[in-house]
Amino acid sequence: MKKLIGLIGVCFLCCSSLHAQNWGGGVDDDAVHFGFTFQYLSSEYKILKKPDWREPFRDENGQTFLDENGLPVSNRLMSIQSEATPGFGIGFVSNYRLSENSDLRFTPTLVFNTRKLIYQYDRFGDLGEISLEKQFVNKEVNATLVELPLSIKLKSDRRQNFRAYVLGGAKYTMSIAKKKKDEGDPPMLQFLKNKKQYFSYEAGFGLDFYFEYFKMSPEIKLSYSMNNLLDNKSPNPFNQPIDRLMLRHVTFSLFFE
Repeated sequence: MKKLIGLIGVCFLCCSSLHAQNWGGGVDDDAVHFGFTFQYLSSEYKILKKPDWREPFRDENGQTFLDENGLPVSNRLMSIQSEATPGFGIGFVSNYRLSENSDLRFTPTLVFNTRKLIYQYDRFGDLGEISLEKQFVNKEVNATLVELPLSIKLKSDRRQNFRAYVLGGAKYTMSIAKKKKDEGDPPMLQFLKNKKQYFSYEAGFGLDFYFEYFKMSPEIKLSYSMNNLLDNKSPNPFNQPIDRLMLRHVTFSLFFE
């Protein structure tokens, strides 16, 4: 009974705050204000493959790479897929008021994210005949990133305790995770490597909700990398079939200012 009364009380306070004009901590009156953010994101690759991407792994001279038994280290590829994987981030907000309906925002964020590619190979029988059975190899890239987004936020007029807004801009991303070394490992045990730095463009929309002492803003944002993320300085069976590797993010954020 006490829990029910408490829940009713919370609902009553929320409904009351929607009908009363809240101050919001005065964030819209300041030329510069600050805040923080929590983010959940989903990321996946867009894969652009080479014309001969199905072929077994070849060495630097274009010859099929053979193991100690004289067999190709990998069979013919059937597909390369990217699987959407989750991540999260925490960051800060610096907001500069340009006008009543526009802001310039800088939101440095620390992001923890895992990306995944799935390689599907033909499996050959003893007589070299293609079997119906397929072999799957998963390659993950564990990333710890510093993101530095700069964007323009365009806001509607305030209606009671909320505004709608859209935003667009670009961001610079740098990996701060230590690179794993795979020199000397068999080709099929080597890693899929990404470049440590890249730029992205992004766009999104959200809502500003005003409370008595702060403003909360749920936001959905899409970002797409401008650069090729694939690091193919050291060819291996997993980066050789790929021409370009782009990254897409869908990010849900909660801002508190």
